[in-house]
Amino acid sequence: EGQPKTLTLGDEVLEARSIIIASGAKPSALGVPGESEFTGRGVSYCATCDGALYKGADVVVVGGGDSAIKEALLLTRYANTVTVIHRRDALRATGILQNRAFSNPKIKIKWNSVVDRIEGSNRVNGVLVRNVKDGSTEVLAATGVFIYVGVDPVTSFLQGTGILDESGYIVTGPDMATSIPGVYAAGDVRSDSMRQIVSAASDGAAAALEAYDYLESL
Repeated sequence: EGQPKTLTLGDEVLEARSIIIASGAKPSALGVPGESEFTGRGVSYCATCDGALYKGADVVVVGGGDSAIKEALLLTRYANTVTVIHRRDALRATGILQNRAFSNPKIKIKWNSVVDRIEGSNRVNGVLVRNVKDGSTEVLAATGVFIYVGVDPVTSFLQGTGILDESGYIVTGPDMATSIPGVYAAGDVRSDSMRQIVSAASDGAAAALEAYDYLESL
């Protein structure tokens, strides 16, 4: 609040008359053994980025929302089989995506199931799956694990500022301004972001121009 704005970075303190927050968002982690160890070696959060690396492979997609099913469908262009692991007995994805998934012979769905462990040596070679209803477990052979269980905004440092929504995203107007004068946000950290590179770049340009006008007005 007020002028100047104060930013604390460990032992360092910076002052600025205007701030643009572009801290982004990151995929939610499963938090299971093997996930961090095999990230980049079979564990991925982006089928669009890495799908072509799995031609003819058996892969797993974790999740049941729109993102998970969209990426599962994309993976069928490359993979031999795509097994969707979902903790419930019904997908959360929109009806048209569900219909496409159910009608694709490459896609199999493990209902009421969660991943307990990701296994491998140098790279992923399987996942330990547990049925949440009867507790039974099995190991599915897979060389790729694609995780889509949500996205977390990087805003823990903004708690208590009053500019976050209930999910932790920054609320802005179309001018990228927050409710604190002189503080702007751009990109995936915003509550209504489209999470695309082109829209994040557009947000950044708008925020910069608005910050410039704000500084001119001081």
